[in-house]
Amino acid sequence: MDLTPAQAAALEHVRAHAATRSDHAQRLLGHVLRMSAIPAVELDRLRDAIRSRACVALHFHPDRPQADGRTALEGLLASGIYKSQFETGTSSGSVSATPGGDRDRWEHDLFGAAYHAQGVAPAERPKYGALDLLGHGDGPSPRFGSAYLVLQPHVSARSTFTWLDSFRLPAERGTVDALDDVLAALLAECFEREVALGLSGVRPPQLLESIHRRLCALPARTGSSPSRNLDHYIEAQVHGTVSLARDASTLVMDASFRGTDVDALADKLAARYALERAWAPGFALGVEDVPSDFRGETMPSLARRIARGDVVDAATVGQAAQSLHAEPAAWADRGDPAAVLQELKLLWHCLVRYGHPVDRPS
Repeated sequence: MDLTPAQAAALEHVRAHAATRSDHAQRLLGHVLRMSAIPAVELDRLRDAIRSRACVALHFHPDRPQADGRTALEGLLASGIYKSQFETGTSSGSVSATPGGDRDRWEHDLFGAAYHAQGVAPAERPKYGALDLLGHGDGPSPRFGSAYLVLQPHVSARSTFTWLDSFRLPAERGTVDALDDVLAALLAECFEREVALGLSGVRPPQLLESIHRRLCALPARTGSSPSRNLDHYIEAQVHGTVSLARDASTLVMDASFRGTDVDALADKLAARYALERAWAPGFALGVEDVPSDFRGETMPSLARRIARGDVVDAATVGQAAQSLHAEPAAWADRGDPAAVLQELKLLWHCLVRYGHPVDRPS
């Protein structure tokens, strides 16, 4: 598809940045390959597989109200377009996608002010996801939503990537045809800490084999084990319009929504835009098991307040978010709406980290 001048400039800025770090990336890659006894041809194989087969996944909470009052799924059904944070007024991460806000400043630095030229519209801004290299059931960056859309591989060609979250403004950035700096950071972490992309106890040779197996076999999503990966992902920024009919292949939902109105709406979305549907195992947690030392001491009391049958899951967190949107005064004892929304986001992190698979009949 054709990109706007701002979008094309953003891509080129990141590609040029990657070129300035090429020597560093090659040294680091060479070191890890030598120490791990990996032939150089395996790196070429990895690059080729990512360019031709790797997909970006866009995480979101399907039942979250947007600025216009519609839920995320309702907005997708109506428009068929996955919109930027600057358009929807919602975010599963930093709630700062406003002119002059934190996200605005990060994008200014990340993309060389490409999106700050005169006349650039909110619809031109990038959409955020993660590069899906391992096919975990909960997606590559579950912290940002219980559901995710898997995009077609062709979308990766107009995406930029950072090692870890872009709010950190990491030096390691790239495009799908200039990704060595990001891959070097990934392999270095695996070599030094034996962790990568939600896997633990893994060395670089095993990581490369896992990625190749995933990208070549394209296993079914339903039933895939979760990674619980809250922090260590390759963030993707998709430039240009994301059309569900043209650019998406699969909608993956948390099992807590099975048989609900959200599920019925997802069926309509999939039928209208020819999407496959799949289920993630989901995350559920008894209120007595919600920790006070992972995302703050207020998490247990919030869980008790919103629980259904002494259990919290993605659906109950979503119902609380809808209640907050409809009746903010009812939540005033916990703070202003922004503070409560932040608490709900953190409770979702607890579910990802500690939750067990949702036990619901099909």
